[in-house]
Amino acid sequence: MSDPAKVNSSSGPTFAMMCCANGAEQQVKQGMSEDGWRLAFSRPGFVTAKHDGVVDLPSGVFIRTASHSIGHLHNADGETQIAGLIDLLTANFPLGLRFDELHVWPRDRLPIGKFDFEPGIDEVSRLVAENIYQSLSVQWLACDAPNRIAEPESRVLDVVVVDPADWFVGWHTSRQWPSRWPGGVQPIQPQYEPISRAYFKAAESITWSGFEMMPGQTAVEIGSAPGGACGRLLELGLKVIGIDPAEMDPRIVQHPRFKHIKARAGDLPRREYRGAKWLLADSNVKPEKTLTTIDNIVNHRDCSLSGLLLTMKLGDYKAAHAIPHWIERIQRWNPQDIQVRQLARNRCEVCFAVKL
Repeated sequence: MSDPAKVNSSSGPTFAMMCCANGAEQQVKQGMSEDGWRLAFSRPGFVTAKHDGVVDLPSGVFIRTASHSIGHLHNADGETQIAGLIDLLTANFPLGLRFDELHVWPRDRLPIGKFDFEPGIDEVSRLVAENIYQSLSVQWLACDAPNRIAEPESRVLDVVVVDPADWFVGWHTSRQWPSRWPGGVQPIQPQYEPISRAYFKAAESITWSGFEMMPGQTAVEIGSAPGGACGRLLELGLKVIGIDPAEMDPRIVQHPRFKHIKARAGDLPRREYRGAKWLLADSNVKPEKTLTTIDNIVNHRDCSLSGLLLTMKLGDYKAAHAIPHWIERIQRWNPQDIQVRQLARNRCEVCFAVKL
């Protein structure tokens, strides 16, 4: 069986297809152009590019998924589409190949939050995935169903449903968490109905960051109301302090491991953070104000924090030019590591994972 990396690395050029939030395409294009990539095709939430050399796939704050592109299929007839997919695979991998996983997902058709839109697998892509799986499973796939979470170093066959009759096909090797999730969107089944979508943002940020939050540890959330993220932290067994002048959901308030401090974070004495190991901040304030508040906390002599998950509101994607400046400010805290990503559940904002 052939190795897709060897087949595609014999000589240039390199073709890539990327998904991002609807509206973030310009930031994706800017980032990849600095690395020698040239735009090939673009739709809201989806970008393809070409590089003259043999290079790694593009990466960046606003790239949700990246795959080696092997072709484009456009036909309203589903059977014709799948026949074309088999032809593409045969042409690209003439010696045969069994992919460990099949991921099929749609591009973001709307900005996140508009008309309550959320990214992820919809009914159309779910049907497409089932049809592809039934046709390819014997010869091309080693998985027992489509859209499973991939194990590290798995070979994943990717199909992006740009439109129902418009598919882009590629592959990638799964490594970091987002590359293991279908379409880069974390599949998660909450124990209870989440109080707000902040639950999903918190779940994604915790997993993506690699922070090992353990039961019994204390986490503080700044901007906690009504309690979506707190709900996820409590599910993980943590003690949680929620800081927000607004009211919390009664289900959170009544939890024995939750404490609500009805105030603004900047007004609190630093001793309120004593003993906390993790801090999350997701407030509707400017990033500079968030950083000033956190600066006063992490530089206090009693600070025992190990990790921060900070949501920075952009307001407009043009504000992304400030990200390097925010990184410079955070570097003054002498962190061990800083990661920045627009999470799949982020709206026009980015998440900083800071390991102290």
